[in-house]
Amino acid sequence: MATYATPRTLVALVLAGAVAVTAAVPATAAPPTASHHPTHSATQDALHAITRAGTPGALARVDRAHETWHGSSGVADLRTGRPRLPQDRFRAGSLMKPFIATVLLQLAAEPEYGLAIDDTVDKWLPGLVRGNGNDGRRITLRHLLQQTSGLHDYIKDSGLRAKFTGEAFLAHRYDGATPEELVRVALAHRPRFDPGEQWEYSNTNYILAGMVIEKATGNSYAFEVERRIIKPLGLRGTTLPGTSSSVPGPHGRNYSKLFVDGPAARIYDVTDFNPSVSGASGEIISTARDLNVFMRALLRGELLPPAQQKEMFTVRDLGSGRSYGLGIRSQTLETCGVKVWGHSGDTFGSATRTAATADGEHVITLNQNSDWGDHTLKQAAIEAEFCGPRHR
Repeated sequence: MATYATPRTLVALVLAGAVAVTAAVPATAAPPTASHHPTHSATQDALHAITRAGTPGALARVDRAHETWHGSSGVADLRTGRPRLPQDRFRAGSLMKPFIATVLLQLAAEPEYGLAIDDTVDKWLPGLVRGNGNDGRRITLRHLLQQTSGLHDYIKDSGLRAKFTGEAFLAHRYDGATPEELVRVALAHRPRFDPGEQWEYSNTNYILAGMVIEKATGNSYAFEVERRIIKPLGLRGTTLPGTSSSVPGPHGRNYSKLFVDGPAARIYDVTDFNPSVSGASGEIISTARDLNVFMRALLRGELLPPAQQKEMFTVRDLGSGRSYGLGIRSQTLETCGVKVWGHSGDTFGSATRTAATADGEHVITLNQNSDWGDHTLKQAAIEAEFCGPRHR
């Protein structure tokens, strides 16, 4: 395995229609982007707004140059009233995607694997993606990572959703699924569009990406993520649980209304469930510290060689100041024009967002321990952190 990290980040931090394609400057060449305010009072206020709206608890960590700030609001556990703690682990959902994209791009940089980002899915998983108009011979690994494959998102399948909506979740929470089963659910639907023609988020893409990693290396994607990212960066609170239903301590509880609307909807503790139903698209458990460490290292070019770094940060324009690269999002904040990079992750009882300036100097991870509520409140917290109180 090639090594791309340098001691600089590890010591300093130790620590969610056809469009145009535009090239982004690799993160290592990006100019510094300054925050607009010296304190985090607006960010703390935004966390309080999240809990006032009904979420049991919210936490955030900010790393900026040599400063670290922790914020929290509400509780980690409705039964005991324990507050949320900086070291709490939580399910981070689709923040798994930049980890998977990074590993696949690392493999493309290592000649012994014979993998290229423009290889077809069929080259690595022959015959798997076929039927109902789906054809892995036309879909590339780039299409998977950039969410332009056109494959149906398996979690939007009505049969699958019925198992996890309302009290049905309680009967099926430990069922789990194999990657092959999840792909079959997706392939029961026709593609949404021809590969490369449009952009649409689909978790199926990353289930397949995980399978490609396993075919190329002979190891599980979890093993490769651990040896290539988790261990080198010292992400001591980050795990890929596979079929294990529990969250390692320390952690709070996760709460859900099980996607039932209305003021009378009951709140359930959904902390424990089999995350293999998310697999390579979102099984990860992590901490705010670890996600900040990872995002900072990624943006500084310490996980990928320059050519693959450029590939990751070559984006598809989504309009409204938003874009998507290979497993990474960008957004130009409306209130102050600062551009941030990162990802979001929603899963049962947990919603997470990580965002950072292009140079990795200013990064925030925030998490709420519920899966309902106004998503604009998390966006308001991001705006508050990077834009400051004068823009509120």
